[in-house]
Amino acid sequence: MPTPKILAAIAPLLIVCACQKSQPEVTYASAPPNISSAAPQSYAPLVVRVAPAVVTVHAALRVHSPQQFPFQNEPFFRWFFGNPGSQQQGAQQIEHALGSGVLVRSDGYILTNHHVIDGAQKISVDLSNGQTFSAKLVGSDALSDLAVLKIEATNLPTLELGDSDKVQVGDVCLAIGNPLGVGETVTNGIISAKGRTTGLSNGSFEDFLQTDAPINQGNSGGALINTTAELIGINSQILSTTGGFIGIGFAIPSNMAKNVMDQLIKTGKVVRGHLGVGIQPLNSSLSSSLGLPNTNGVLINSVEPNGPAAKAGIQVGDVITALNGTPVADANTFRNTIASTQPGTDVTLTVNRNGKEMQLHAKLDELKPAQPNVEAQPQPTSGHQFGMSVEPMTPGIASQLNLPSNTQGLVVVNVDPMGPAANAGLQTGDVIVQVNRQPIQSVSGMRSALEKSGSRPVLLLINRGGQTVFVTVSAQAG
Repeated sequence: MPTPKILAAIAPLLIVCACQKSQPEVTYASAPPNISSAAPQSYAPLVVRVAPAVVTVHAALRVHSPQQFPFQNEPFFRWFFGNPGSQQQGAQQIEHALGSGVLVRSDGYILTNHHVIDGAQKISVDLSNGQTFSAKLVGSDALSDLAVLKIEATNLPTLELGDSDKVQVGDVCLAIGNPLGVGETVTNGIISAKGRTTGLSNGSFEDFLQTDAPINQGNSGGALINTTAELIGINSQILSTTGGFIGIGFAIPSNMAKNVMDQLIKTGKVVRGHLGVGIQPLNSSLSSSLGLPNTNGVLINSVEPNGPAAKAGIQVGDVITALNGTPVADANTFRNTIASTQPGTDVTLTVNRNGKEMQLHAKLDELKPAQPNVEAQPQPTSGHQFGMSVEPMTPGIASQLNLPSNTQGLVVVNVDPMGPAANAGLQTGDVIVQVNRQPIQSVSGMRSALEKSGSRPVLLLINRGGQTVFVTVSAQAG
C-alpha cells in the first residue's frame, strides 16, 4: 500500500496529467449541438433590464403559523420568510414576514407566493427605485402557493412570462429577490431538474423547476429568469438541513403561474378539474402483483362515490395508461393535467383492468377543497408472521380512527419495526381493505388470501385516515 508521502507526491501529478496537452486531442467533425463556446462575460445588461420588475413584499401577519404549511419552522423544509420582527405584547401578536414579488403588468399587478402573504393584516411593496406602496390582495391560491397583489401605480417595469415547458435541464438561470432583507440580490445557476414535487403541503399542485441558483429566506415570490429576460419561474421553496441554501431550490414554473394568475385576476379564485380518484405511481413490485408488463401509467387506489370516475366506470385497481390519447408519464403530471382542465370537459381514459385495455369517458366536475383527516392509534394486540397483527374492524375502532362506522376490513394494531410490513410502510391504525384485490373482513380470510399468494408479493389495499393506497408486502424468507 502506498505511504501517505508517496500519495502526496502522486496527487499533483494526477492534476498535471489531467490538464496536459501532450496527449492526442479529441476533435469533432462538427460542433456538438446546442453548446455555445462563448459564455457571457457579464450578466449586467440583463440584470439592468429585469431587476426593476422585482419587488420586496412586507406582510404583517398573525403570530400563529398558517395551517397549510405545518413544517414552516423545521430546518429541513424551510420557507423563505425573513426573520420575524418584534412581536407586540398582548393577545394580538403580530410578526413581520418578508418576501419578494414580480411585476407582471404595468398597471400594478404583482405575482408572489401564497405563503408570503397568507394571513396578512397589512401588505406593502417596495419598488427597486425606493418607492413604497400599500398593496391589495387580489386573490390567493394555497394549492399552487401563488398570490396576486395590486398597487395603485402605472407605467411600471414588468417581466414577460416565458414558456416554462421549453426550459431544459442545464439552462442557465438567474434568481432575483431580497434574501434575508439585505436588499435586491441577483444569483445565477442552472436548471437542475424539472417536474419536481416536495409534498410540503397536503393537496398541493406541484411541478417545480429545481435550480442551484442560490436563494434563501426572503427570496420567496421572486423571479427566476432565463438569459433572454423571460420569467420562467416564481421562487418558492428550498430543501435544506441547515435552514440556509445548500444548492437545492424550487420555483413554480411560469406556465402554471400564468394559468393561476389569469384566473385570480379575472375572478379572484382558481377553478380546477376533478376526476374523483386517488392515484399512486406504479413500481416494479406493484406491476408484478397486478400482472403488468411494465410500470407505465398510474394506479387507482380509491374512487369517489358518484364522482366523474365512478360514473365512467373506473374501479379501484385500474391502471390509467393514457389521457386523451397521450401516454401518462407519471402520477404528478396526470394530476396536474386533470386539475388544469376546465370542469365540464369530457376526457377519454385508456384503462388497463386485469390485463385488458379499454377506453372510458368521463366528464370532469369542479375540485372542492378537501377537509383534513385525523388519525388515531388503537392498542397493540397479538403478532403475525408478516410482522404485523390485525383484528376485525368494529364501529368502536372506526370511531377511534375517525372513520365511518360502517368501515370494513382489518385494522393493523401492531407492526414489528423490523418486519416486512414495516418495510412496506404499514402503520398502526391502517385498515386492510383488500388482499390481492379480494375484500377482507376476517382474520381467517386474510390468512387464506396470504397463503394463496405463494412467493409473489402480497398486494394490499389499505385505508389510512380515510384515504386508500395500494402497498406490496413480501413474505420474509425462512
